[in-house]
Amino acid sequence: MPRLLVRRPSPRLAEGELTHLDRVPVDPDLALEQWQAYVDVYRRHGWDVVEVEAADEHADGVFIEDTVVMFGDLAVLTRPGADSRRGEIDTTRAALERAGIPYVAIAEPGTLDGGDVLKVGRTVYVGRTLRTNDAGIAQLRDALSLRGWTVVAVPVTKVLHLKSGVTALPDGTVVGYEPLVDDPGAYPEFLAVPEEHGTAVVVLGPDTVLMSSDAPATAELYRSRGLEVITTPISEFEKLEGCVTCLSVRVRDQD
Repeated sequence: MPRLLVRRPSPRLAEGELTHLDRVPVDPDLALEQWQAYVDVYRRHGWDVVEVEAADEHADGVFIEDTVVMFGDLAVLTRPGADSRRGEIDTTRAALERAGIPYVAIAEPGTLDGGDVLKVGRTVYVGRTLRTNDAGIAQLRDALSLRGWTVVAVPVTKVLHLKSGVTALPDGTVVGYEPLVDDPGAYPEFLAVPEEHGTAVVVLGPDTVLMSSDAPATAELYRSRGLEVITTPISEFEKLEGCVTCLSVRVRDQD
């Protein structure tokens, strides 16, 4: 059974880091409702949900994917690029150890945010951003080189993280809202989508994806490609440059 690591939103969520968006009011009660609905989607699809210890002092703690990335049975514990987020690592590390998941850790001077890591087949695209530096990318490449993964660095200047601009469908097609993608030609197969919030999808199964409910035209585009599309509202997290990918870490039997 696949496992899902999640962390409930902090009461301080509205204070989270922002890079490319203007700050607007965030409703913490609505955020919690949306987070619970998001988690319930996975439960309904057979995922074992593991709630990582709360980190209420960290406004961005709900974006747990930034702290760890899975590569098969190996976890890479990251070193977030924002100083305010470094403390989130402690509880993520503890969760990995309790779950018996082996891991390696990015070390200083490297920085790496999980939101900058996109896996397509055995290729790992890593965004070079304000949060992920060359040293972090080099450490990730070293950790994966003997495990059959190829790490490719790509430029990201228009959005916070690589996966704020692009993700991938089950068949490996990279999807993105073209005005926010630095180099669509970096990917062998690229599909432009009509809405900003349609860029982020989580693959739930061979023909099923989860995405924001705020991109109905993109959802129809994916359905026209034969996919089952599950949508869920995440407006309060989108206000903080979040999306469906960064709210969880997916631990699968095979990756």
